[in-house]
Amino acid sequence: MPAPKKKPARKPAPKAHKAFSPEQAAEMFKRLAKSRPDPKTELDYKDPFTLVVAVALSAQATDVSVNKATKELFRIADTPQKMLALGEEGVAQHIKTIGLWRNKAKNVVALSRLIIEKHNGQTPRTREDLEALPGVGHKTASVVLNEAYGEATIAVDTHVFRVANRTGLAPESTPEKVEKRLLEVTPGTYKRGAHHWLILHGRYTCLARKPGCPECVIRDLCQYEAKPGE
Repeated sequence: MPAPKKKPARKPAPKAHKAFSPEQAAEMFKRLAKSRPDPKTELDYKDPFTLVVAVALSAQATDVSVNKATKELFRIADTPQKMLALGEEGVAQHIKTIGLWRNKAKNVVALSRLIIEKHNGQTPRTREDLEALPGVGHKTASVVLNEAYGEATIAVDTHVFRVANRTGLAPESTPEKVEKRLLEVTPGTYKRGAHHWLILHGRYTCLARKPGCPECVIRDLCQYEAKPGE
């Protein structure tokens, strides 16, 4: 009688990270701020309206690809009125190189119409009004409020979510919980730039597959257990 097959050994579950204290978070942001004194979005835009459009287009697309698509689009349609006149097909012709372009073209025209009809052509300044625009969700509204209107919001994209969890800054299971924890632990001095520092750190240093731990300015604070060279 053949011997029963052994079940493969389970990999040990990763240790749960303990969330940073406000003091640790302050030190982390102090170093990130020193390395990037002027953090800002890498999306090209002219004003709040073009920012709303650019951020809405950036869902499941890179900033580089969006900038290529909007370079000509914003040259000919940089106001809600011009975008509405261009129409869905016209917008679509300029954004076919980015993902979900058909639906995004529809949303861009629809949000332009709503800005004209409900806000007299002015991009709204409140979260409620921004999130009521087609194609604009919580994250997009947070980016616009932060970048265009100077509010201390923190938008949690894939980079922010990864860095917050990997480092131990705000180890949570959902973007919503990460955002809540980040707002709690981030000192007021750094809240305005926190979103950008975390994105840029995730984009250029704390990469998903091959994090650049050797050159990381917060290496000794980070709780990531698989740092290269250790």
